[in-house]
Amino acid sequence: MNKETALITGASSGIGLELAREFVKHGHDVVITAPVQAELEVIAADFTREYGVRVYPIATDLTRESAVNELYQTIRDRALEIGILVNNAGRGFRGPFAEGPLADDIEMIRLNVEAVVRLTKRFLPDLVLRKRGRILNTASIAGFEPGPLLAVYHATKAFVLSFSEAIATELKETGVTVTALCPGPVDTDFFPKADMVESAAFQKASVMAPQEVAAAGYTALMKGERVVVPGGMNKAMVFSRRLFPESTQAKKNQKIYEDVEPEDIKRVPGEIAARHKQ
Repeated sequence: MNKETALITGASSGIGLELAREFVKHGHDVVITAPVQAELEVIAADFTREYGVRVYPIATDLTRESAVNELYQTIRDRALEIGILVNNAGRGFRGPFAEGPLADDIEMIRLNVEAVVRLTKRFLPDLVLRKRGRILNTASIAGFEPGPLLAVYHATKAFVLSFSEAIATELKETGVTVTALCPGPVDTDFFPKADMVESAAFQKASVMAPQEVAAAGYTALMKGERVVVPGGMNKAMVFSRRLFPESTQAKKNQKIYEDVEPEDIKRVPGEIAARHKQ
């Protein structure tokens, strides 16, 4: 049984919730964090009852500059040793860059990029000192190519992917591994929150269940893989980047982020995840 305690951000829903479930299924104690304490406590109670592990819910708004230091100190005060850091929290907003509120873009950068850097900078030295540990960063296939209508989101995921691969090389001889999880479209609350339920990306693309993505991420992390792209269609999309210029990729992505015709709206959020659970 694995004894490393994992810290998982964005753990109250979507991929983060299923990653947390994947860890406790494999015998890990976990620290779960997201902005709402009440939601985390319900999850913690369910996991403890079902899997018999220790789950520590700590509410944190990672867009605040002081949040990471406060989280780190809370964990230290509880005498917990984090052996696995899972940087999963993130969000996206759809729309032409010139028209969207700057505040939304800055908030996205703070959560998708700055929080990842701050958390890694804070927890990584402890892992290196112990000469063992693992980091899983949730990137995206969006990190491989430009994304008109999600320009900032794609850019943040490109940062996460590049950052992950770079520090993985730096840490090669330290006993610490870094894995970038790069899913494609996933049936989570990302689409409702980004106002993209009617987009071709959700209605027509190959959308995976968050449970599948979490399982792939956990397996790759434990194997020490640098990059994992779950799903055959997503692997093909990443490979196709070698065959077409970025301008072609950008036009393709802009099309998939546009809304479909009303008669083509057939999926509802949560149905793919629910089918997988059944």
